[in-house]
Amino acid sequence: MSGWLHIHRGDAPLVVAFPHTGTDIPDDVAPALRSPWLARKDADWWIDRLYDFATTLGATTIRTTISRSVIDVNRDPSGASLYPGKATTALCPVDTFDGEPLYLPGAEPDAAEIARRRECYFAPYHAAITTEIARLRQVHTRVVLYDAHAIRSVVPRLFDGTLPQFNIGTFDNAACDPSLAETIAGIAAASPFDHVVNGRFKGGWTTRHYGRPADGIHAVQMELACRGYMDDPAGPLDHANWPSPYQPERAEALRSVLTTMLEPCLDFARGQS
Repeated sequence: MSGWLHIHRGDAPLVVAFPHTGTDIPDDVAPALRSPWLARKDADWWIDRLYDFATTLGATTIRTTISRSVIDVNRDPSGASLYPGKATTALCPVDTFDGEPLYLPGAEPDAAEIARRRECYFAPYHAAITTEIARLRQVHTRVVLYDAHAIRSVVPRLFDGTLPQFNIGTFDNAACDPSLAETIAGIAAASPFDHVVNGRFKGGWTTRHYGRPADGIHAVQMELACRGYMDDPAGPLDHANWPSPYQPERAEALRSVLTTMLEPCLDFARGQS
């Protein structure tokens, strides 16, 4: 652990990344923001707690505590959109998922500020992922990178209708072996929850950048609808209803399915499936 970057090293051929659980806003960014609550609104709330069993499987976990509103470490560092033609947020977002401005008028980050944040936070986060994958590849033929996310079930600006519980992204199977995606999707299909593969979320920059099946690195993004473990208001959000608390009893069924998903990732990496 180093300040805002938390790394737990395991020996199993599985890396679980948490790019959006952070809520920290550095002192040199906070004065420019309209509201700390808005700046934390789109966090992947409680996901590191939901997956806290991953280390018991021997997985390596990598998590940043910096808010995605400061810099989104799952975006293309060049600033190019991952979903051209669709609404999305930027490398250094200037608005929320709902389109609310994050910054005071005229205080939006300029090119120099974006470059500074990229150097301070984006580069070390991805250096950690690169290092951990390389370490595990020294002893394992294959490594699975599982990028863990969550989002509200209804965000009209980003997608139509209600999001399925499990949103599996493999960049249309370019980021991992199709058999691994089929196994994960099969587990989701056998669960009480709905799912989709490569729907609205095909995988962010992490999945697309690191997923190189021919080199033994298989990347999968899991975007969960957060209703599986917390209250997920369908209407307007405010300080009183968001974020809602983590609900361990509600989460138990989801955690059971997620455990059943991570175990085959390990079997696949070890050549046992």
